[in-house]
Amino acid sequence: MANPSDPAPRPASRPLHIRPLAERKNLVQKEDFAQVLPPVEGFLSWFEALPDIYGSKSLKVVVDRIVTARQQGREVGASLGAHVLKVGLSPLLIDLMRRGFLTHIATNGASAIHDWETAYQGATSEDVAASLPDGSFGFWRETLDALNGAALRADKRHEGLGEAIGRQILEDDLPHRHLSVFAEAARLQIPATVHVAFGCDITHMDPALDGRALGGATQRDFWTFADSVGRLDRGVWLNIGSAVIMPEVFLKAVSIGRNRGVLGDDFLTCNFDMIQQYRAVTNVVQRPPKEGRSVLAMHEIVLPLLHQAILCTAQARGCLAEPR
Repeated sequence: MANPSDPAPRPASRPLHIRPLAERKNLVQKEDFAQVLPPVEGFLSWFEALPDIYGSKSLKVVVDRIVTARQQGREVGASLGAHVLKVGLSPLLIDLMRRGFLTHIATNGASAIHDWETAYQGATSEDVAASLPDGSFGFWRETLDALNGAALRADKRHEGLGEAIGRQILEDDLPHRHLSVFAEAARLQIPATVHVAFGCDITHMDPALDGRALGGATQRDFWTFADSVGRLDRGVWLNIGSAVIMPEVFLKAVSIGRNRGVLGDDFLTCNFDMIQQYRAVTNVVQRPPKEGRSVLAMHEIVLPLLHQAILCTAQARGCLAEPR
């Protein structure tokens, strides 16, 4: 009789051909990533001169509330879609973490893959159109081994998946770890949680994956996430580029906070995306908060603006910390 704690049985099939990551073509290189600038002289005047209408007004409100929330020691969290890290914005998020503006990073499994690959080889973003026809899409040895190894590590040490990935990157001394959001979160002891939707990530195609370990790791991350959302009173939560998974996770965490009696509606949310998405609008902007905002723009444009506006606003208020 099978032990119910054993991993689910693997279907009998032909062996899968898994290739070394060095053979893969990547669409994004570390040289393409955003650069972190200190507060730029004159930027705040330019930013404040934007019209107080629609998107620019919302961006001004969000910047003001982020800086105010952190001055008051309130939570400012960010949920990310994988595109945010894939297009080279991790240096900006890392700088905001180092300066104390972000207290929680939450994302999906694909983001964790991009983050680890960047730390490992300084490049990410597989050319799916080129690799899908011959069946090589997603079958890359180092990525599968590392991410599935992180799930086993999390299971052994009772860590969340995000913490396990970050600590593994640091302990393995990966050459581009300074570009890893998860490694930096582990160093700074900031929660970084991964919310896996099984079957969505290339790592799930590996027959060696221990689904029990992965499920336990992402479940621990969910409860860490719920704890952070439960402290969101007078804070700010950003949803950046996640259309479905993170808005759904956020809504459940809000419900947990209210069920526990620790969370009302006195917080601000903002959805940053390229187009309006139903789940992000209803589950992040409309339903949970007293005030919700939306900013529609390409992430590669609006996130550098947000980063610089936060730094300059904090500098003007005399509360800009040096990076830790």
